[in-house]
Amino acid sequence: MIQAILNYKFLQYAVIAALLVSAVCGIIGVIIIEKKLVMMSGGIAHTSYGGVGLGYLLGFEPIFGAFLFSLLAAFGIGYIKRKGGTKTDVVIGLFWSLGMALGIIFIALYPGYPPDLTSYLFGNILAVVKNDLILISIITLIVVSVVFIFFNDWKTYLFDEEFAFISGKKTAVMDYMLLILVAFTVVALIKVVGIILVIALLTAPAASASLITNKLKNRIFLSIIFGIIFSLSGLYLSYELNIASGATIVIIAVICYSVLYIIKNIRKTRVLK
Repeated sequence: MIQAILNYKFLQYAVIAALLVSAVCGIIGVIIIEKKLVMMSGGIAHTSYGGVGLGYLLGFEPIFGAFLFSLLAAFGIGYIKRKGGTKTDVVIGLFWSLGMALGIIFIALYPGYPPDLTSYLFGNILAVVKNDLILISIITLIVVSVVFIFFNDWKTYLFDEEFAFISGKKTAVMDYMLLILVAFTVVALIKVVGIILVIALLTAPAASASLITNKLKNRIFLSIIFGIIFSLSGLYLSYELNIASGATIVIIAVICYSVLYIIKNIRKTRVLK
């Protein structure tokens, strides 16, 4: 496959995209698992489908529609979460359903034959083009910069939000900022694994890393490494076997996590004995 990568532009784009999204997932995945925001991230991801449908209906790039809807969902969920007037899981479910429903309606209103949404729903890393790569690169730069510039603030916020607030940290701003970063990450992942499978790639590398170490920096580093392994392995298998790339990446990620989980529990059992 190395020879093929050297010869074909689409494979080069796919490899670069895999490396970039691995960095984003490695960072954001660790944070959302620590803050127990996995379902909230899933809600933001699925809401973006409405933006994809709107993009097709109005004739602009669907990925920008996905970005708009993801941001709206992030602000909406974040606002209601902080107000605490309604159960957050109910709100997530409503946003989740509304986004998917709007996407279906918009596509139904699209004149002529409906577009093929397979790549948006399930991803296709082999179909990443130059413009997609530019967008993913910008998102990666933004996410990595925001997290590492304010790394110490993030660390305090993650492990003791109350102490962070008492210490003068603007926890409300950090709440919204985190959800916005999740929205950015969702957009970066759509072309790689698709809206339906985003949550798996967001959580599997970070969850795998958490089975090995508890230190935040080490977890982020290991999560990025796992993301690279999952993405490149999935890319290789999907290319060689001519199967769906997004699904292949996710299957490898889940299998790896399951193996690590079993190994950890076996070791724990031996120690207790």
